[in-house]
Formats: sequence, C-alpha cells, structure tokens
Amino acid sequence: MPEFILHHYPPSPVAEKIRAGFGLKGMRWRSVEQNRLPDRPELFAMTGGYRRIPVLQVGADIYCDTQCILRELEDRVPEPTFFPNQGTGLPFALSRWTDGELFDSAFRVAFAPVAAGLPSELVTDRARLYLGPDGDLDKEVRDMPHTLAQFRAQMGWVESRLDSGRPYILGDAAGMPDLLIWFIYWFVTERYADAAVFFSEFPLIDAWAGRMAQMGHGTATSMTPVEALAVARDMQPDTAERSDPLDPQGLKPGMKAAVQPLTDSGEKAVKGVVRAIDRDRIALTIVNPQCGEVAVHFPRVGYRVSIVD
Repeated sequence: MPEFILHHYPPSPVAEKIRAGFGLKGMRWRSVEQNRLPDRPELFAMTGGYRRIPVLQVGADIYCDTQCILRELEDRVPEPTFFPNQGTGLPFALSRWTDGELFDSAFRVAFAPVAAGLPSELVTDRARLYLGPDGDLDKEVRDMPHTLAQFRAQMGWVESRLDSGRPYILGDAAGMPDLLIWFIYWFVTERYADAAVFFSEFPLIDAWAGRMAQMGHGTATSMTPVEALAVARDMQPDTAERSDPLDPQGLKPGMKAAVQPLTDSGEKAVKGVVRAIDRDRIALTIVNPQCGEVAVHFPRVGYRVSIVD
C-alpha cells in the first residue's frame, strides 16, 4: 500500500482533525509541513491550486477537504472504524454543523483576541477565508460576549450528549463525531486565554478531551514537499474511471469541469477532466509538468462543480 502523506502545518485546527484520526486508527503516516500562507508551490502543482489545508496524498491520488480524507482513510483502513455502533452516514451530517456554525464561533473565540499580535498577512488571509471578504476581526473582538454566548450554548449540547455515561460521543468507542468535536476543543484551548475558565462549566467535555488526547496522532515521519512531489511524479493514480447515471448535473468521465468551495473566500476553481463521479465525491484528472498526472478528489457537499467548455 502506498504511504499516507498528510500536507499540513502544526497549528492548523482542521489538520488536527485528521492527525487525531490517524491516532484513533493507530496509523503510520508521512508528515509534510507546509507554509501557513500560500505560496505552496509543490502542493499547488498536485492540487491544481487548491489552497486549503490539510490535503492527503496517497501516491498520485490527492484528497482535498476533511470530508474526503476521512472517507478515504476509512475505506483503506477500516479498523478501528470511524463509525462505531452503526454510526455510518450521520457523522457527515454532523460535520456540516461542526465545520460550519460551530467552527465559525470557535474561530472568532480563538483568533480574534490574539489577531493584533499576529502577522498582518496571516490575519488578512484568515479573516477573508473564514469571515468572507468583509471580515473584520476588530469588530469580532467587540462582539466577543455575543460569540461566547453562541459557543457556550453549542458546547452545552456536547456536554448533554456526554451525560449518557458513555466515554465517547457514539458510546464506548471513539469515532468520527469525536474527531469533529475534538478539533474545535483543541483549537480553542490552544489559543483562547480564558479557555480553562470557559470549559470549567463542562467537566464531562474536559474528561472526554483527556481521553481523546491520549489517542495521540499515530506514528509520523517527516517528508519534504519536494519529496512528496516526487512520489506523485513517480506513480499513477489508482482511481479508476467511474460514472454515475443518476448524477443530477449529468457529469461524466471525460468532461472538463471546475470545482470551487461554495463559501465566498476568493479562491480560484480547480480545473481538470472528470475521472470519477458519484453521489459523495468527484475526482478530476490534472496534468502538471512538475508531478505528471494526478487524480484530485473533492466532496460534493460544500463545493460547486461546473462544466467547462
């Protein structure tokens, strides 16, 4: 089996979701530390310019967005599962909350109070990425009581769930829902100065977080971006051509298409040729002189796929 290569950077909360997933499954993986800000030339060559982190690379197959990454890890390493207690399906619906409204609140809580001490380029980039083109972190600081009230209520939902007496969200074993809450908790406790006071209201969450932290990140060994690019260049994608006769957009292998996040964050669309399509994912074939032919995978939910003439 090809190596699992994760392109990430240590402070990334979204990448922490995947690192914890490696820990849950006890996996070995290669760690490619990328710049916190673009440019990431080797990675962009393999993704067609997709700029979000993390990205999973398996040979010449490139998986973008944690929805896609978690599905692929489960397919390739099914045990221990991300879906204990017949939990398949629902966690992806839950991720639309944790990656959406819950993360929006967590970002404001964790990032806004410290933004004044961070590099201006980083602040501008993250405000645009997570708050949209009119994002204003100074305004978010002033609005912090409201944000904390929103975040507190949502953390209360998690505390109530853990009141079942089971150690994890789905019961006796950790699964994808735990990863979805863990990266939020990790983000806020790593950066928000009053996190300990805030979470003192939620002793069950704090105890659960201790169990999650003990899972670790699996076993990682370092790899450089140049080495990862060479892996893709020396291999061919494993993804076979796949059609979906029920696809509402009529997408078929061989069509030219563009994929872009639905959020208005100023990101360019990734363009390529449809290689595989189904209800949950789309893979585009992209050819770049630096890495040769790669298959770049995206989830359908949260992304717009457009046919290109």
